Amino acid sequence: MAKDGKHKKQSGIWSADAADVRELLRVPGGKRIELAAFDARATPGGPQDKEAGLEATAVMAEHLADLQERLFAASTAGDRRRILLVLQGMDTSGKGGTVKHVIGLFNPSACRIKAFKAPTPEELAQHFLWRVWKPLPFPGELGIFDRSHYEDVLAAGVRGIITRAGIKRRYAEINQFEKSLTDDGVTVIKCFLHISYEEQRRRLLARLDRPDKHWKFNPGDIDDRALWPAYQKAYEKVLDRCSTPYAPWHLIPADRKWYRNWAISRLLLEHLEALDPQYPKAGFDAAEYRERLLKER
Repeated sequence: MAKDGKHKKQSGIWSADAADVRELLRVPGGKRIELAAFDARATPGGPQDKEAGLEATAVMAEHLADLQERLFAASTAGDRRRILLVLQGMDTSGKGGTVKHVIGLFNPSACRIKAFKAPTPEELAQHFLWRVWKPLPFPGELGIFDRSHYEDVLAAGVRGIITRAGIKRRYAEINQFEKSLTDDGVTVIKCFLHISYEEQRRRLLARLDRPDKHWKFNPGDIDDRALWPAYQKAYEKVLDRCSTPYAPWHLIPADRKWYRNWAISRLLLEHLEALDPQYPKAGFDAAEYRERLLKER
């Protein structure tokens, strides 16, 4: 395993010659990867240290906010484009932290955040994608899924709730679902927050050692930790089967929180820059109305 922030090439992931972070962290799909081969403390393409990373993330904030405002403004003139950020990872990998520190850079009025938990009886009575439709972002918005429809092939698969054939069928349905989103103007950014077994242990202990963090601790996390190898295999299959050209997965080393936040901020910035949203042209004569205001007594 690579150490000290260096990274190992595999199937083009974390390749030093990548043009941007979107390419650098992208999982090609179609070929099973071994998560153990990727150092969760690595910082591919990132700043040299934590201090530089925090500064670089702060510098991005103004540009991110400007691009978000332009995207929202464009929607008032009929632009249907929007963004869906999907966050997946083992417990304590930083899904909630990403929402707090990265999405905090944006105007919350144009964000739509949904944290998915275990399905309710009503949700279980429907198709597994039924509960995903309602919280999707509207045109101009940034949608964030803390966990997502992938729980229905990850947790459900590891716990034996559905058969292998059922999981395989759901892979195809998820890919079709995401293709329908991208065809309708949604930019889907999927991030797997790759945390190490030892780092998860440290974070769980930190929650138990601080009474003010007990509310974040779930005893079920210990049970899931016992299933770590099965979950890693399940994620490897998801990254293989559901990283598509239109909705690729990105593998984010997440042991270093500052790098995780920088990398996801950078991914959002690059996708927004590629969209290049523009303020809509006014449907009125601004000079005329300015003159009228100036003439007021």
